Amino acid sequence: MNEPSGGVQSVDRALIILEVLARVGEAGVTEIAGELGVHKSTAFRLVSTLESHRLVEQTTERGRYRLGVGILRLAGATTARLDLVQEARPVCVQLAADTGETVNIAVLSESSALYLDQIAGSSALQPHNWVGQHIPLHATSNGKVLLSGLDDQRLKEVLGTLARFTPQTITTRPTLREELARVRERGYAVAVDELEDGLTAVAAPVRNAHGDVVASISVSGPSFRLTSERVEQALPQLVAAAAEVSHRLGWGHR
Repeated sequence: MNEPSGGVQSVDRALIILEVLARVGEAGVTEIAGELGVHKSTAFRLVSTLESHRLVEQTTERGRYRLGVGILRLAGATTARLDLVQEARPVCVQLAADTGETVNIAVLSESSALYLDQIAGSSALQPHNWVGQHIPLHATSNGKVLLSGLDDQRLKEVLGTLARFTPQTITTRPTLREELARVRERGYAVAVDELEDGLTAVAAPVRNAHGDVVASISVSGPSFRLTSERVEQALPQLVAAAAEVSHRLGWGHR
C-alpha cells in the first residue's frame, strides 16, 4: 500500500489529534507525539496549525491542549454539545443556587428545542426531567430565544404548525414574529403558561465566537412561585449567566 502524500498524511495526523483530545480531554505535545508516533517538533507544528484555526486551544496550564471553540463553528450543535454542557455546567449550577429554580440548557435540533442539561434549584423538589426531550419552539422561552437567532429563510424552514397547548400559546406567525422581535430587543424571552398551565420560564441566549445564538439557558418553575416580581429578580442573574457561558465559548474575544 502506498504511503500517503505529505499533505494527506498531515490531514490524517491532524484528525487523529482532534480524536485524541476528544477522548482524553486535554494533552501535552509529548503525549500527542506519542499517540501519533512522530517527533515532538512535528506534533507541535500540527497542534500550532490547529490552534491558529481555533480547533484546539491551550488550557490554563501552558503547553497542554484541548478542543477549541472552532469546533463549534465547524460541527454545529452535534459535536459541540458535550463542550457546551461542560462549559455551561458550573455557571448553571450557580444560577440554580442563586434563583432556587430549575435551570435548563437547550439547543436547536431540526424543528424543536433539544434539552441538553438540567440543574434543579433548592425550590424544585421533584422537577420534570427535560434532558433529552424535544420541546416545541414557539411555546417555550428557550424555543423563542433559539428562534430569535434565525434569519427569515431559516425561520420558515424550521417552523411547522404552531400547535396550541394552552389558551396562552402563540399560534399565529405574525404574533410570533412580533414576539421574536421583542426577544431580540430585550435579550431574553418569557413564557407564562404557554406550554403548560402553571409553568413559567425565562430564557437568555448563549452565543459563540461569531455572535450566533448556539444555545439557550432558562430558569423555570411553577407560575405561583415564579411571579412577575420573581422573574424580574431572576432576569439579571440569568442574562449574566448566559453572557458568562457565551464568553467561555469565545464570544467577545475577537
